Amino acid sequence: MQTVNEKIEDLKQRKEKFTLGGGADKIEKQHQEGKLSSRERLSALYDDGFYQEIYSLVENIGSSAELERKTIPGDGIVSSLGAINGRLVFAVSQDFTSMGGSVGKMHAWKFCEMMKKALKNGTPFISINDSGGARIQEPIDSLNGYGEIFYHNTLLSGVVPQIAIIAGPCAGGAAYSPALMDFIIMVKGTGKMFIAGPQVIKEATGEIISAEELGGAVAQATYSGNVHFIAENDIDAMQLTRKLLSYLPSNNTETAPYYGTGKLDVSEDLKLNTMVPDDPREPYDMMEIIKKVFDTDSILEVQSHFAPNIICTFARLNGRSVGVVANQPMQKFGSIDIDASDKSSRFVRFCNAFNIPIITFVDVPGFLPGVEQEFGGIIRHGAKMLFSFSACTVPKISIVVRKAYGGAYLAMNARSLGADRVASWPTAEIAVMGAEGAISVLFKDKIKKAENPEEFKKELIEKYKDSFASPYPAAKSGLIDDVIEPAQTRQYLSICLESLKNKTELRPQKKHGLIPM
Repeated sequence: MQTVNEKIEDLKQRKEKFTLGGGADKIEKQHQEGKLSSRERLSALYDDGFYQEIYSLVENIGSSAELERKTIPGDGIVSSLGAINGRLVFAVSQDFTSMGGSVGKMHAWKFCEMMKKALKNGTPFISINDSGGARIQEPIDSLNGYGEIFYHNTLLSGVVPQIAIIAGPCAGGAAYSPALMDFIIMVKGTGKMFIAGPQVIKEATGEIISAEELGGAVAQATYSGNVHFIAENDIDAMQLTRKLLSYLPSNNTETAPYYGTGKLDVSEDLKLNTMVPDDPREPYDMMEIIKKVFDTDSILEVQSHFAPNIICTFARLNGRSVGVVANQPMQKFGSIDIDASDKSSRFVRFCNAFNIPIITFVDVPGFLPGVEQEFGGIIRHGAKMLFSFSACTVPKISIVVRKAYGGAYLAMNARSLGADRVASWPTAEIAVMGAEGAISVLFKDKIKKAENPEEFKKELIEKYKDSFASPYPAAKSGLIDDVIEPAQTRQYLSICLESLKNKTELRPQKKHGLIPM
C-alpha cells in the first residue's frame, strides 16, 4: 500500500510524463521546425504565461487494437483556461508531438468540453491548430468527433468570440472548424490549410502546386480570404490574438473593453481638409484618413490581403471599440466586387452580433462591372451588404467622403438602410451615377445633334455637377444630417457615438433572417 508521499510522487511523475506529450525529442523537433510546443503556445497566449490545464490526464480510449497498446498523453490536445488582458478565456492547443495531434474520440471530447465551458461562462474560445487530421486508427470516432466539434462551433457562433490559430497542418475536414469560427490567424511558413492537399490535387486534376502555394498563410489570406491575419511566428500569433481580443467583448451580452479616460477628444485635424484630390478621378489612400480620425495606433485591419478595394478594420474612438468599413479608392477605384461584398458583410454581421458600433467611410463609384462579376453572382453577393447593414441594430454612422453612386452607395450604410447618423464632406457627390454617365443617358439625342458634341457635353456635365453632384440636394431632403468640414470628422463621430451608446432597436421576432447566400 502506497503512503501519501508516494501517492503524491506518483502523481507528479504521471503529470510530468503527460506534460512532455510525445517526448522531449519530439518537442525539440518542433523547435527545429520553428514551432513552439502546445503548452509553450498557451504560455505565450495567457497573461504572465499562467494557465490551468483541464483534463490533463485524459488518454486515448479508442477501440483500435494498435492503440490499445499505446498511450497518447492528453489524446493529442491540451485544454486550458486562463486570463487574457485580465479576462477569462478557454482554449485548446493541439499537440503535434502526440500522435501528430490527430483527432480521436477523447481528443474531440476535450475540444467540445472546452467549447461548452466557454458557452456556459460567456467567455471567448480559442483553438490552436497543429494536427495531422483525423486519426486513421479511430475512423468512426474521429469522424463523429469532427461532427460534434462543428456542431459546437455553431452553438457558440454569435454568442462568444471564436478565434482559430493555424500553427501547423490543418487539412481536410479539420479545416472546417476554423472556417466556422469568427477569425483565423495563420503562422507564415508553418501553418497550412486546405481541403485537398497537393498530392490529391495532382492525382485528381494533374495540377502541380506546393503545399505553401496552395495552403500557406499568404495564399489563404490573399486568394480565398479564409485567413484574417498573418503571423510571422507562433509568438506573433499569440500576441495578435491578445490584441484582437482587446477590441471584443467576452460575449454577446456585454460591450467591448473601454480604454478611454472618460473625456472626449474632439480635436480637429486640418490635414483632413486637403486629403481628397480636386480631380474626382484621382485616387487617394482612405486608410490615411481613418488613421487620422481614430485614436492613435488603434487600427487593427481585418483581411488586409483580401479584397483590398474595401477596408474592414477595428479601431477605437475615445477608447471605445468600433468597426470601420470604408471604400479604398487606391484599389479598383473603390468599387464593390464579389469579394468585397463578402468581406464587408461578414465583418458587419460580426460587429452587430457583439455590440460593436459600425462607422462607414463612403467613396464608391458603383458595383464593379463585368461579365465575370455578373456570372459570379454580384447581385447575390452585393445583396449580402444590403441585408447585413439593414439587419444591424448597433449604432451605425456613415461619412460620405466623395463618390456615392447608385445601389453601391446604399450598400455602404445609407440612411435608407437604417443608418442612425449620416454626414458628408463638401467633396461628396451623391447621385444615381456619375455626371458623365447621367448626361450620356439623359441627353443622348441632343448631344448627337449639337454643332460641337464634345463641347456641348462638357457644358451639360458641368451643369449637372453644379445641380446634383454635391451633398446639398441630399442635405436639403434630410437624407444626410449635415455637411461637415473634414477637419471636424472626429468631433462629429465622437458626439454621434456618445449620443448613441444607449441605442435600442426592436425588430420582428423570428428565428433568423435569410441572408442571400
